[in-house]
Amino acid sequence: MDRPVAVVLARAVARLPHGASWWYEPKFDGHRVVMFRDADTVVLQTRSGRDVTGVWPDLAAAGMRLAPGTVLDGEVVIWRQGRCDFAAVQSRAASTPARVRNLAAALPATYAVWDVLNHPVLGDVRPRPYVERRRLLLDLLAGVPPPIQVVPATDDYDTAVLWIEALEPQGIEGVVAKPGRSAYRGGDRIWQKVRHTEVVDVAVIGYTGASARPRNLAVRLPDGHTALSQRLGALLANAAAPALIAAGPGPRGHTTAGDRYTTTTDGAL
Repeated sequence: MDRPVAVVLARAVARLPHGASWWYEPKFDGHRVVMFRDADTVVLQTRSGRDVTGVWPDLAAAGMRLAPGTVLDGEVVIWRQGRCDFAAVQSRAASTPARVRNLAAALPATYAVWDVLNHPVLGDVRPRPYVERRRLLLDLLAGVPPPIQVVPATDDYDTAVLWIEALEPQGIEGVVAKPGRSAYRGGDRIWQKVRHTEVVDVAVIGYTGASARPRNLAVRLPDGHTALSQRLGALLANAAAPALIAAGPGPRGHTTAGDRYTTTTDGAL
């Protein structure tokens, strides 16, 4: 399978879809990563296609236990005191090469896997339905020890609703819903996600797309990290545009995770 590979995306919704064809998975708070097990090595790719193998040497080493030809999609998570610690993930993602080894020992990562894109025997399985890929994934990772682990999944709506509330203390963001008969089509937003409702004060420091029609806002979080918002709907984009146009475009910037955006010349809005 050629690299980089386009990943399936999820769109935010207010309520979980309900029906016989839907499956549900907890949404972990980490960094999206695709793992490629080649003949002699392991390569890790972000959602945007960047190679981050050097940042996660512990996961690259763990990936060598997989059969060559395996390609997985999942989330890098760091557990601290029984919770997903997103700040720890950000710290490792932004670390310098000199600090990588020490951070890997101090903040060991887990790879929470939810999909298989290429099977070592069957090849590219992305055209197959989710339920079939799920079975292949469980068989493929049976006996593979941590830090590579399969995420839980259920087709029971009531269980998924319970997860949204019951798993919040563990730092689980919410639940992702996936059509059971859907193929894996990179770039499509065929999955749906419901997050816990939280209010956080952030400073807007830039945007992606055009200032008149921004796709995402770049924000500075209370902990000092920078990130992109979810994709803006038409109403939010129209509301943000006047302030972005008035501020004027500045130089290109990068979020803590490495995503590019256009800064605003007037600083934070």
